[in-house]
Amino acid sequence: MKKLSTILLSASLAVSVFMAGCSSGQAPANESAPPTENNQQTPSPEDQAAKLLLLNNIKEPTSLDPPLGFDEPSYNILNNLMEGLTRLDENQKPQPAAASEWKISEDGRTYTFTLRDNKWSNGEPVTAHDFEYAWKRMLDPALASPAAFLAFIIEGAEAYNSGKGSVDDVKVKALDDKTLEVVLAQPASWTLLLASNPAFFPVHKATVEKNPKWAAEAATFVGNGPFKLTEWKHDSELKIMKNENYWDAANVTLAGAVWKMIDDENTEYQMFTNGELHRTTTVPADMADQLFQEGKVYVKDGAGTEFYRFNVTKEPFDNANIRKAFSMAIDRQTLVDHILMRKQKPGTGFVSYGLPDANGSGDFRQVGGDLVKFDPAEAKRLLELGMKEKGYTTLPEVTLTYRSGTATEKTAQAAQEMWKQTLGVDVKLQKVEGQVLTDMQKKLEYQIARSSWLPDFGDAINFLDIFQSKNGSNRTGWANAEYDKLIEGAYKEPDDAKRLQMLHDAEKILLDEAPVAPLYFYNTSLLTSDKVSGIQSSSLSYTDLRKAVVK
Repeated sequence: MKKLSTILLSASLAVSVFMAGCSSGQAPANESAPPTENNQQTPSPEDQAAKLLLLNNIKEPTSLDPPLGFDEPSYNILNNLMEGLTRLDENQKPQPAAASEWKISEDGRTYTFTLRDNKWSNGEPVTAHDFEYAWKRMLDPALASPAAFLAFIIEGAEAYNSGKGSVDDVKVKALDDKTLEVVLAQPASWTLLLASNPAFFPVHKATVEKNPKWAAEAATFVGNGPFKLTEWKHDSELKIMKNENYWDAANVTLAGAVWKMIDDENTEYQMFTNGELHRTTTVPADMADQLFQEGKVYVKDGAGTEFYRFNVTKEPFDNANIRKAFSMAIDRQTLVDHILMRKQKPGTGFVSYGLPDANGSGDFRQVGGDLVKFDPAEAKRLLELGMKEKGYTTLPEVTLTYRSGTATEKTAQAAQEMWKQTLGVDVKLQKVEGQVLTDMQKKLEYQIARSSWLPDFGDAINFLDIFQSKNGSNRTGWANAEYDKLIEGAYKEPDDAKRLQMLHDAEKILLDEAPVAPLYFYNTSLLTSDKVSGIQSSSLSYTDLRKAVVK
């Protein structure tokens, strides 16, 4: 058994610590790009080649078909090839994008969007009919979009997606080429945030119907964003260039970008030092302190949480006090300071920082306070109490299952030693591939499992609704009627202050019964070339290259 001091030493000597699942690939949101004149000349091919931004997407996008590419590797690229009705700024506020303006009815249920003049990359006009088609296509049960549930706030959407209703009952309608009307099942203050999510991007109907694989190759891809897809060498690299048909092309400062697909941290860092990449998420652990002190690492809070799930259907974690004991025995501050060393914040709740509280004022995490703490004495007491309740004289064998990866392995080793030191429990470690772990969680074939959550839109409800008893993302076996009632009420409550209080109450229940043990909140830690400025990003990981500049 490794002692914690050995783990800390190992962490400090590692080549790099990469936070798997983190909002990776973001660049400084506060970097400013020089103004661009509307009469700028198009750069020559030679100049364009010299000014391309070189990035690492880590792996191949799952899909560039908006409702199917439901993950960060796809979103990073889609957010630059396409555009929704709104677009998030660096402060995560929705701004006009494909829509120039919108009106909201007094009851908060009807949104009327006015589209601006814009064209697809093939030169055809973008219309409200494209949005109606795209949103209803996302909900089509035959497409089986993993993002379809996001649209369930729309009247008729859930019924259609579940096969109980008609597409004609989905209240999304193009009133004319420039006007889109959306009627919600109940008021939802996060609607404009959702409209910026890539799943809600429009698609070109004729292209989609002609070729089901239209989004799989550069030659057939059609988008409406600031850049167009020009080359795609699968599992190797992808190239985008400025789209002259974009409505605001005159103010797009970047000629283009190349997204590499490098899934090896050592290779990524070497390419950065050689100038083959303009930024990297790999901060070498043996240089981390120096790099952070010198201000060379850009750090920004991201929306997302690393956590452990407990399977409440298996012993010994069918006992709440035992679950709480294991959570309370984790020293999260030591974990982020000495194991990960990326300036993350310890997971003192489940909902991360960076999300607004009632009526957009304050931060949900700050208002909610610290709901999880490190308390060795209380952890021991709760373990003894739980064992007594279960009739144990010896705790059953416990295994922590985690997916392969540098950070996940070091976190697992640290937790293993903390549980040994505080609780006197020897926990076995099981490392599996990511998809295997996901399947194990879905089937409840684990005891403790490494997990992560990145929200789909910037509201606390999207963190907490996943633990409703019937939600497919729960994967703990835990159910609480009062919790379900609070989340259901929060979805229907039009008063934002009351809605957010329901969510705070729900989070307290979640962490008091402890089907999960939060570890730390995600952030962005980047090394960026001094040749690059102007890349914008929100805490939701939507990278925006429109204002980027490569010297």
